[in-house]
Amino acid sequence: MGSIYNDDQGRPLVAVTGMGLITSLGQGLEENWAAACEGRSGISPITRFPTDFLRTRIAGTVDFVPLPAFNPVERGFALARETVAEALGASGLRADFGGPLFLAASPVEPEWEARFALADRSPPVAEGATAYDRFLAAMRERRDPIFHDAAAFGTVAERLADKFGTRGLPVTVSTACASGATAIQLAVEAIRQGRADRALAVATEGSITAEALIRFQLLSALSTQNGDPARASKPFSCERDGFVMAEGAAALVLEPLARAASRGAKIFGYVRGCADKADAFHRTRSSPDGIPAVETMRAALADAGLHPDEIGYVNAHGTSTPENDKMEYGATSAVFGGRLADLPVSSNKSMIGHTISAAGAIEAVFSLLSVGRNTLLPTINYDRPDPAIPLDVVPNVRRSMEVRHVLSNSFGFGGQNASLVLSRADQVPGGPT
Repeated sequence: MGSIYNDDQGRPLVAVTGMGLITSLGQGLEENWAAACEGRSGISPITRFPTDFLRTRIAGTVDFVPLPAFNPVERGFALARETVAEALGASGLRADFGGPLFLAASPVEPEWEARFALADRSPPVAEGATAYDRFLAAMRERRDPIFHDAAAFGTVAERLADKFGTRGLPVTVSTACASGATAIQLAVEAIRQGRADRALAVATEGSITAEALIRFQLLSALSTQNGDPARASKPFSCERDGFVMAEGAAALVLEPLARAASRGAKIFGYVRGCADKADAFHRTRSSPDGIPAVETMRAALADAGLHPDEIGYVNAHGTSTPENDKMEYGATSAVFGGRLADLPVSSNKSMIGHTISAAGAIEAVFSLLSVGRNTLLPTINYDRPDPAIPLDVVPNVRRSMEVRHVLSNSFGFGGQNASLVLSRADQVPGGPT
């Protein structure tokens, strides 16, 4: 049976006691919240590198804090470091954290410019060797631990662990666009299983580079509406043509409710349910029938012990791609049935772009702020709704509304699906309703 400290399955209720956030809208919870409530866009022309011959020349970059210009790993670390510091400050815990760290990060590589520079200085190699062969030969000839750390995305978690005093071997996950939600799920499971009395879930994305942009362009996944960057990301609109890449990071401090209450911690809300499913349909595409996404949402609701009718708001994956938005609508319809027409839905990506590995955690933070402050964030650029997707999208302007439970979806490339059920701070079994 549930109690004030446990859920209906007898597991510890997992409270969120600290959060940190950086997106293209700004740094910190309050700056981001204010901008998002105003329906501002963080998407702008790329100035970090030349884009003259690229079809996509816009992104949601983070250019307002000092970040290494041409190293995605260093940028990812810097973004994560800032959000962890904010989350720990909000939680009231010391920097010597003492719990496990679960990090979501992209598997980035050195930029080609750096590879070629090394290759030019490489020792002789066999005739017909590729640039990558020369790159490896140069690295063997001139071992450079600093360069290695800067190019290995797994070292981000190790450096965060050293800085903030987390316990045990830090875990790095990369499940495409679901990574941030996956990191939260791993932290929740560690607490539920009694393996930790606190956990840190962090997600970071700093890989807006020319190479990354070209790779997504080759998949025809990106918006090419460069003329008006702020209007390029338009989820569920009939004018959508692709997603907009973006940078950002989020951090969440998670604790069992009993422990959080015993130390008088502020509680932002609860992670009541989580689930993940993989469909293995295609290397980049999700299954168009949406069945794996349906199963993911239903599993998250079952994990939370909630009926679909108890969800008051859906924070959609909502990438603004023609295929994903249509698939998500079909899957959400299967879960919520006829009430979907009156179930508010938003996509934060309309304002901040798609933060890839960080998206699930960033949107979890926005979701918790929404239910805690009785405010549903808008989907901006929703001027021409797609008639094939008849959702109750919160259009262009925020909506004041009391919501107890929100479903936040992350449906990633290659069929990596994850859903979280997040609840307001007073919504606990045995507690006030």
